[in-house]
Amino acid sequence: QVKLVETGGGLVQFGGSLTLSCVISSDISSDIFSTYNINWHRQVPGKPYELVATLTPGEGRKYGDSVKGRFTVSSDKAKNTVWLQMNSLKPDDTAVYFCNARPVWAASNAVDIWGQGTQVTVSS
Repeated sequence: QVKLVETGGGLVQFGGSLTLSCVISSDISSDIFSTYNINWHRQVPGKPYELVATLTPGEGRKYGDSVKGRFTVSSDKAKNTVWLQMNSLKPDDTAVYFCNARPVWAASNAVDIWGQGTQVTVSS
């Protein structure tokens, strides 16, 4: 079983930076980074989830258009941790941020694993 726990959210001023962490706990933790895409999503109440960043098993990185050039996803396999470094934050980045894991073979979100989320608030 895979469990994700996000930390690092908080209140930050416009233009500031914040780093979110996603710790992955699993009885197959050594295989997670080679068999799952690890994603960061965010959600504002009343709006759909937005895919912010993806870390693929081959260390590939993808970003949503709204965060390109400002956010960076990275990982440390030895620590079973994925980070989301967020720079030049804007009030529009205010949301609950979720870490998510999806097996690379999955064609839908039916087997996705989600963390509990962490609130990020950017003041203007």
